[in-house]
Amino acid sequence: MTQNFTIFAIVQNERLAYEALLLAASFAKTNPDLTLTLMEPQPGPLWEGDPRIAPDICAMLVELGAEIMPFENSVFGASYPHGNKIEALGYLPADKPFLFLDTDTLVTGDLGSVPFDFARPTASLRREGTWPKGPNLDGVWRSLYDRFGLDFESSPDLDFPPSDWRRYLYFNAGFFFGEDPEAFGALFLEMAKAVRDDPPAELEGQKLDPWLDQIVLPLVIHKLGGGRDTLPDGLMDGAVTCHYRTLSLLYAREAAATVTFLEDLAAPNKIKKLLKPYEP
Repeated sequence: MTQNFTIFAIVQNERLAYEALLLAASFAKTNPDLTLTLMEPQPGPLWEGDPRIAPDICAMLVELGAEIMPFENSVFGASYPHGNKIEALGYLPADKPFLFLDTDTLVTGDLGSVPFDFARPTASLRREGTWPKGPNLDGVWRSLYDRFGLDFESSPDLDFPPSDWRRYLYFNAGFFFGEDPEAFGALFLEMAKAVRDDPPAELEGQKLDPWLDQIVLPLVIHKLGGGRDTLPDGLMDGAVTCHYRTLSLLYAREAAATVTFLEDLAAPNKIKKLLKPYEP
């Protein structure tokens, strides 16, 4: 497969570094002709310490074929690490579409088999009703669409009643893709800052941390002409990727073949010894 899009994840010290080892190993095994770009935040005033990964882990990631690309935080940093995925978009090659993957993902199949329509972005539907809370779901979501001049009425899934969170466009940010990382990132950042700094009155009492990226992501996707049904079922979060979230959840709910795949990735001594300090 000729790689005509950027595949990226965020890597930094501690948990994400260990997850990135497994992600990169899975990527190398299943998609050896593609390149995984790992975006690494750099030290600066928005971090209390150094967010960069340890040299030995960095060297192994490169040996596994990953590319490490630095970026600077100007908005979020330690106050909201989930914002890394938003800020990193502005550092990607502007002439290529992109696919974002969370580091707590295994690539178990051929990404070339996924018919990404980058002009119609979408994100992971393997999600739960984590936000918003309370009875006024319609009012909360409507206020956000109104805030950014979006057509709310074209977004609900009318198979579900107004009281059901599934009626509203809501994603897990475990993967998402788009056509233009610069435009996608600029819109994502603009909306995230606006919701964080001056949320609509209807959001009073709603927690924004850690859900801010998932609150804003549907708005970005809707604005850019995407939606919930732009990919066939069963590929992302299915036969091609596994977003496991935590290793205990992987063992609890994934197929035996996925568990075996994980353990085979971690078996080589050079990887095992790097994973060893990480308790999970």
